[in-house]
Amino acid sequence: MAKKAVDYLQGIFAPKPTPSQSIDDDFGDFAAAPDPSPASITPSASTFATDGSTAPTSAPLIPYTKWYRVWERTSPRDFYQEAVIMPFIILIVGLHIWGRRKNRRKARAWIAAHAPAMEKEFVVVGYGGRRSSASADNSDDIDEDAKGNEDLMREKTAMEFTSYATGRLNVASLELKLTLFKRYNPLTLMIESALSFLFESVTQPAERMEATSYVFDGKERDVVPVRSKAELDNKDARFKGLPSSSFDNFVWALVHKERMKRLRDDRYDISLTATRDHAKLSPWLTTMSESAEITEQMLRSEELVKAAKEAGDAFEYLVISDQPSEKPNKLADLEVPNASRKRIYLSLSLPPKSTHSSAYKTTLPLFTHFLRLADTLVSHAHFRPEVTKKIRNTREEEVKKLRVKDESEKADERRLESEKRKKGERDARVKGLSAEEQRKFLEREREREIRKGEKKMSRKA
Repeated sequence: MAKKAVDYLQGIFAPKPTPSQSIDDDFGDFAAAPDPSPASITPSASTFATDGSTAPTSAPLIPYTKWYRVWERTSPRDFYQEAVIMPFIILIVGLHIWGRRKNRRKARAWIAAHAPAMEKEFVVVGYGGRRSSASADNSDDIDEDAKGNEDLMREKTAMEFTSYATGRLNVASLELKLTLFKRYNPLTLMIESALSFLFESVTQPAERMEATSYVFDGKERDVVPVRSKAELDNKDARFKGLPSSSFDNFVWALVHKERMKRLRDDRYDISLTATRDHAKLSPWLTTMSESAEITEQMLRSEELVKAAKEAGDAFEYLVISDQPSEKPNKLADLEVPNASRKRIYLSLSLPPKSTHSSAYKTTLPLFTHFLRLADTLVSHAHFRPEVTKKIRNTREEEVKKLRVKDESEKADERRLESEKRKKGERDARVKGLSAEEQRKFLEREREREIRKGEKKMSRKA
């Protein structure tokens, strides 16, 4: 009996032999794994034959060649996508290059036509210092004088070109700006044209020349720079013999009627004027003036009337102003230096075929008169005391409006600061009270607000 019990226990605790198929399938027998062998990159046909399968015929086998023998492992169909994209890239780059060259050619043609008139009136024209008289009058000379024209006119952007002139009696400086089409970006140009057609607030793209003449107005001592100590010491003697270059303050404009509304909306100084037609002017021209006497005085010169008529639709506006073009928002804006400096503005649209200097024959007389207009103002822009008093009253009314606006803004600031200070004192006082005292304090505040609301309702009733 005891022997049977010992055999039974040995059968339970003794290890049992396990068959080979009972090994866990989750573990691999790495000891029996074959050695790895490199796979062939280009399988041969015999491999497929031994496997009992046929070689694939859908894609041809690409042979391995040297890295620089690209033509042996590529075909034209590998570049179909590039063939579709490349024409568009070439077109965009070509239009960009053509547009920039076209704008540069138009700018060179403009300066070639107007540089002689500018050099007759100013000592320094352009950014290259003193220059001799220009001799480029036809389109063939434009390319030959390209380097000289680059000194006369500078390319600020692909669509904007600027020039500068100084060194003349009664005129401190002259600034010119040519704005051209965005020919280098036709898509943007088409979008802007479409938006200007759909929305009145969007300005229609146009090619124009804008010139601004800054007059001395008797301030030569303050405007002319002093370059040495000797000039500073002789400053009084330097300007002692000069005739007076001052004239009365006023705003006057000669405007094409198609530009009249937008000019009044865009410029603050023009908003001070009234529109008046004149018998001497063409039907498509009008004047915007602060007084009828100013218009009569400005149109005494037949040269201005004739030049504006000859310019035709290329003429946009001629403005003489002592007020800023942008509306001042506060009184301090009028105290900024040069805010009320007297200026003369001229705007002309460029003709479509303006790559030749001969295209500007109709507008050149008006531009020449604009250069000399400061002399006319110094000689004749002196009006009766009644006219100057009316103009002065207009300025004072505008100053009063700005002063009232500034005072109301300052009063609002003082009120906000007072409320902020009272709130800070109240919060500090409440923090020093106990919980019961804070509750009573808030209840008294609530009762006062209710009484104030009832009083307001009773007053309205």
